[in-house]
Amino acid sequence: MQSEDDYNVLLTRLRKSLPETITTHKRFEIPEPEVLYEGKTTVLRNFGDIVDAINRESSHLMAFLLKEVGTAGSQEGRRAQFKGRVPVSQLGDRINNYVDLYVLCSECHRPDTKLVKEGRTLVLECEACGAHRPVRVHKSTITSKKLSALEEGKEYDVMIQDIGKKGDGIAKIDKYTIFVPGVAKGATAKICIVKIQGSIAFAKQVFE
Repeated sequence: MQSEDDYNVLLTRLRKSLPETITTHKRFEIPEPEVLYEGKTTVLRNFGDIVDAINRESSHLMAFLLKEVGTAGSQEGRRAQFKGRVPVSQLGDRINNYVDLYVLCSECHRPDTKLVKEGRTLVLECEACGAHRPVRVHKSTITSKKLSALEEGKEYDVMIQDIGKKGDGIAKIDKYTIFVPGVAKGATAKICIVKIQGSIAFAKQVFE
């Protein structure tokens, strides 16, 4: 009959044979955009850190952001530059959209994925659960989602891109054209949406 001492010795040996950490789940965090404005240029200072966190090609993310923001720009080392004054909130929204579309698994919601080409189709493969799905960029996934998100009474950060015939500043959020009285072209402003008519919105500037 096995003694209690023998049992304790075997238990100790078993514990020593186990790895110190069986599984580790590193928390997935996307760095908040660090933005500075140099004249009429927007600089995303930590673009490289964001690329490292999501484990994607910088050129792929940059092309996506330029298309979604609707401006010209370039990557300078670990920084990204955009023509015009792009609000921080807009860049943050677009980066989150990219992650939802090109990084996170739709089944287990983990970021342990990779992009592969199958013929002409771009596929997202998950190395954690084995799921795979074709990446389909629909307007309803990004643009229309943001279009329906604009609400009367809510505040937004915008850049005034032009001046209307009546002297109102004109800003754009996705497909919305927003008229803001008393704001100069090239300025960034916090606005409150007063009225929405189709894809046209009217707003007032909010002073903090």
